[in-house]
Amino acid sequence: QVQLVESGGGSVQDGGSLRLSCASSERAFSIYRMAWFRQAPGKEREFVATIGWTSGYTYYTDSVEGRFTISRDNVKNTMYLQMNSLKPEDTAVYFCAADSGESRIPNTDERRYAYWGQGTQVTVSS
Repeated sequence: QVQLVESGGGSVQDGGSLRLSCASSERAFSIYRMAWFRQAPGKEREFVATIGWTSGYTYYTDSVEGRFTISRDNVKNTMYLQMNSLKPEDTAVYFCAADSGESRIPNTDERRYAYWGQGTQVTVSS
């Protein structure tokens, strides 16, 4: 059972930066892909970015492309999300997720991911 713990959330001004971390509780040999999702108040959870655990292949939703960078440290079993040029519309609870192996479900679909963190709040004020 993979357990994920996010950290690094907080409150920043418009244009500020934050770095989120997602630590796995154990060496997860079965993980194929990890991702970040977010959920704003009153809205559905949405895809933000994804990274292949071995390949390092990344993909971003259009609204964060060029501002956010997803990365991972395989030795530390930790995934990161560097968020720059933050906007008020980025305000949300951010969740990290991991799958349990290869899947035909698209990388952007939350149904692909079997393991989830508890979420960390990011608030961007104007």
